[in-house]
Amino acid sequence: MSLRVADIEQWFAHRGWRVFDFQRKAWAAQRAGSSGLIHSPTGTGKSYAAWLGALQAAPAQPQPGSVLWITPLRALAVDTVQSLKTAVDGLGLEWTIGLRTGDTQSAERTRQRKRLPNALVTTPESLSLLLSYADTAKQLRQVSTVVVDEWHELMGNKRGVLLQLSLARLRALSPGLRVWGLSATIGNVPQAAACLLGPGAEPVVINGALDKRTDIAAILPPDIHSFPWAGHGGLKLLPQVADAIAEARSTLVFCNTRNQAERWYEALIRHRLDWIDKVALHHGSLDRTLRSGAEQLLRHGKLACVVATSSLDLGVDFSPVEQVIQIGSPKGVARLLQRAGRSGHQPGQPSTVLCVPTHAFELTEIAAARAAAADGRIEDRLPPQLSLDVLAQHVVSMALAGGASASTLLAEARSTQAFCGLSDTAWAWVLDFVTRGGSALAAYPEFQRVDREGDALKVSSRRVAQRHRMAVGTISSDASLQVKFQKGGYLGHIEESFISRLKPGDAFQFAGRKLQLVRVKDMAAHVKLARGKQAAIPRWQGGRLPLSTELADAVLEQLVAFERGETQAPELQKLAPLLVRQRQSSALPGPQRLLIERSRSREGVSVFVFPFAGRLVHEGLGALMAWRLAQQQSITFSIAVNDYGFELLSRDDCAFDEATFRNALSANQLQTDILAAVNATEMARRQFRDIARIAGLVFQGYPGSQKSTRQVQASSGLIYDVLTKYDPDNLLPAQALDEVLAAQFEVARLRACLQRLEKSQFVLTEPERLSPLAFPIWADRLRNRLSSERWQDRVRAMQARVDSD
Repeated sequence: MSLRVADIEQWFAHRGWRVFDFQRKAWAAQRAGSSGLIHSPTGTGKSYAAWLGALQAAPAQPQPGSVLWITPLRALAVDTVQSLKTAVDGLGLEWTIGLRTGDTQSAERTRQRKRLPNALVTTPESLSLLLSYADTAKQLRQVSTVVVDEWHELMGNKRGVLLQLSLARLRALSPGLRVWGLSATIGNVPQAAACLLGPGAEPVVINGALDKRTDIAAILPPDIHSFPWAGHGGLKLLPQVADAIAEARSTLVFCNTRNQAERWYEALIRHRLDWIDKVALHHGSLDRTLRSGAEQLLRHGKLACVVATSSLDLGVDFSPVEQVIQIGSPKGVARLLQRAGRSGHQPGQPSTVLCVPTHAFELTEIAAARAAAADGRIEDRLPPQLSLDVLAQHVVSMALAGGASASTLLAEARSTQAFCGLSDTAWAWVLDFVTRGGSALAAYPEFQRVDREGDALKVSSRRVAQRHRMAVGTISSDASLQVKFQKGGYLGHIEESFISRLKPGDAFQFAGRKLQLVRVKDMAAHVKLARGKQAAIPRWQGGRLPLSTELADAVLEQLVAFERGETQAPELQKLAPLLVRQRQSSALPGPQRLLIERSRSREGVSVFVFPFAGRLVHEGLGALMAWRLAQQQSITFSIAVNDYGFELLSRDDCAFDEATFRNALSANQLQTDILAAVNATEMARRQFRDIARIAGLVFQGYPGSQKSTRQVQASSGLIYDVLTKYDPDNLLPAQALDEVLAAQFEVARLRACLQRLEKSQFVLTEPERLSPLAFPIWADRLRNRLSSERWQDRVRAMQARVDSD
């Protein structure tokens, strides 16, 4: 029986819902055989716009694997299966729905290879694995619709590249395949749709209920003079946060880092001991069982609060959540709206988010985020191009599936946005790389993974097949150790780099518990509960998010509006004494006004520059400016950065005039000078570790005997040295350098910043003491030299001194 719109309307009415116009458009487009993107805020019903359209367009008798639903998160996959089943059961349809992720039991995976369910919820990595088996690939010829959930989270990274290649293979297997992406918060919607479907396609873009209301407010500190100016976790406002939690039925407290989440969880429990069973912790390093338990309790309204990181950003429906609290600046407009959407996660319900500043100037970021959201200024997600490590991995996967045609794979690759510009030379190199390892590695049999006979590619080695399938995917992270109680019980995993600094007997906080390290053995940290000890809190790599371009621009606009007396934002009114002090002691920056300050201290001469372009860009700008100034006079700088600017500190004075700084901040010869200014070779060497793993040059080990980070880095570093010395035509070292420039310094954004500065007014000032804007950069630099306690004492003393003027 075919599903009718009238049946859906009746089911919606029974559940108290109404059908939105964008859902009707999505259903009609799928019935017409179209593909495209559904763009709508979180909680407006876009999942059912895609799923119910797929059901309408499917044959009356669904085939195995009729619908594939791609999700970026394993946790989201479980919730998605339940949501799809709810619709199928409510509509009386006889559809089987299965789940396949890295957590799926091997017996279930084997059954799925023999016969797929009618609809399968899976991840990009699991889809690539399915395509590597000849028997499953035959079943995938029955696929009629693919839905890619949270496409904006995939398209900007290599997981999206891998998915583009898998979709190209599916289109070849199943001509007429419908592909639909779902996205909530993204600026470049047309590009996102084109990226999903490939060059030459004509995607249908359906905009949903874009008028969904999001209320953004802030907890204001009682006294701005006593509120930290830099470097704190926001705990100064703990009582106000606890009061806000107590007033709502259920709250999600979002932190930007796992370290911060651990701190806030402990602080809330200490503040309200009666909440010991009402507050839970959720982040990506915790064991899946612990996270699932928190999700179930939250879903059933049994928790007052869950302290989480981005592990709960996406898609999971927690209807009882009344409010979201964001600790610290969200650093991006899209991220704030995504998190706000976790509340009011139902059509017609407003979302609310309460922002908690961790230091004074974050008040400006909160006001700026609200203004940018109201104007619809949301960050773009830019897809990677020509990631040859991913293409090499895909070629081996397809060669595993009973053989593949090189010419067919080339045509499929060029049908994707990621590889539409793939040259014949680059493709020839990829084939040479997977068949014999390239010229430098041709003498080593382990790098000869694919056999080639004319146009045919196949893998004949069982060892190659096993090792390759274990390594499929592009997710890279530092090696981690399991955290286990010595008497049994698993808590999660923690980065090797943190544990390596501890010795047996040391205490650390993890999973909301104070633990004592007993020993490290077999890639596991064995622990027991610690009592009465000072506990360190792990710092995970990559935790500090840079300020986005849209939010940084909005911050500068807020400062100009304040200077002109044109803003009524409560956050700016509260911050007014500090902004007035900044203006009186130095100046306020603006979109077309670059502020540069010079100050002197016992440490030397500091030059503070405030481009407001985010910390990654400032790291590049600081290195570039220091190198160019050093070319003019013999001088050495140390560099400190934050999201607002950077400091160049030297023992000697340097020229302090507009012409010197304009020359140092020119966009001319950017690539050449930035490579000279940083240790680009060593950075590319480290970046090569991930590329080598994805491309299959290094193997991280079998389950239970994984190699350590040092071992993997040593192996990849040795290969990098060999390739750069003996195989200059190898394309992977050059890719590593490009990725360093893009990831470490956001080089495209850096160039755009320099071009903006070339048109800006330069304002040079020499305040007698650190200005309020310079103070946080000074504090960050000091943090790297002193212990936590000594650092806090110095910062408090300096803040009191600066604030006493």
